[in-house]
Amino acid sequence: MKGSARDEAADGMRQLPKLGAGNDRRREVVRLGEAIRERVLAGGQVRMLRSFELARFPYPTRYGLRDALSLPWPYLCLANRVFVVRYDDFEGRLRTLLVSPSDVDANAETPFFKGLVDALGPARGVLQPRITKRGIDVLGALAACGLAPGDVDFITYDHLHTQDLRRWLGSAGTTGPQSRLRQPREGLLPNARLLVMRAEWQSVHALLPPQLPWYCPGGVAGIDPERVVQLDGSVELGRGVALVATPGHTEGNHSIVLGWGDGLTVTSENGLSPDSYAPAASAIPGLRAYAERGMDVVLNGNTLERGLEQYLSMVLEKTIAGPSSRDPRFPAFLASSELTPAWYAPGIAPTLAYGDVQFGAL
Repeated sequence: MKGSARDEAADGMRQLPKLGAGNDRRREVVRLGEAIRERVLAGGQVRMLRSFELARFPYPTRYGLRDALSLPWPYLCLANRVFVVRYDDFEGRLRTLLVSPSDVDANAETPFFKGLVDALGPARGVLQPRITKRGIDVLGALAACGLAPGDVDFITYDHLHTQDLRRWLGSAGTTGPQSRLRQPREGLLPNARLLVMRAEWQSVHALLPPQLPWYCPGGVAGIDPERVVQLDGSVELGRGVALVATPGHTEGNHSIVLGWGDGLTVTSENGLSPDSYAPAASAIPGLRAYAERGMDVVLNGNTLERGLEQYLSMVLEKTIAGPSSRDPRFPAFLASSELTPAWYAPGIAPTLAYGDVQFGAL
């Protein structure tokens, strides 16, 4: 748990078990998932969990439902959400964690998504409002929970694709070619620190050409190292909250595990809905046939940095989550960017969707 941040940043956290060295990797992953599930369930529930939709946007079907969809539509729709979590750490302190607080305007500069908008050409003014939608912003979500920006202790993302963190953590500025990166700025979350796997933090500072389209230019430039907690493995943050290493989608991907009224739930972007984790039960055209060919998960595979590891990570996630109380055919998986029906993607709708959730109270 040591990183470039102050040592006390990791106070109140506990390490979780790691993967063993057995020959049957899938069996070992299931065994690890069962151990983590039992451990987090025994720790209790968070005090509050609320999610809010930030934006809706198109996303290529060839990535989101990789190799499984039998419909010809090129795009599906995702609803991106922020999760506001209040919990007690293991030293008895009340903490506030934001999961996936996206700066929607800045993130739009991510080359891949900027290219999608630019490709609309002269029709952009007409089409963009019809294929994208803005919801509440992060500060509005906090206010809706009765919280102020200074109440936030930690922010985290399963990985740093598309993310510009400078609005939240501040930046000393840079000398990069884009003038908007040069000026120092104060962070709007003055007490927040980023929880990130060390491998992810190192990767975003040394991107390779295949990674560049998916990371926001300068998104971590000039951030004070004291505001970053680099983790070396899975940890429990407190009662009902754990960050579990799930590499594959990116080198340093992790999943957020939360104890709440549904038992446990897992959130990440490894999959786009519970259908991604139980394709045999899905009503999305093509997914059942995909399962009949032997695949038990459907990867969100835009980069496939480590495809086999992502497969095992999804097996780990659904083992930890366990069956959903809403439909036990599916795991209790809450996608941070959730598959959502749209006019331009007829027939592509999740069999089980969570939407915005609310549990507990401030």
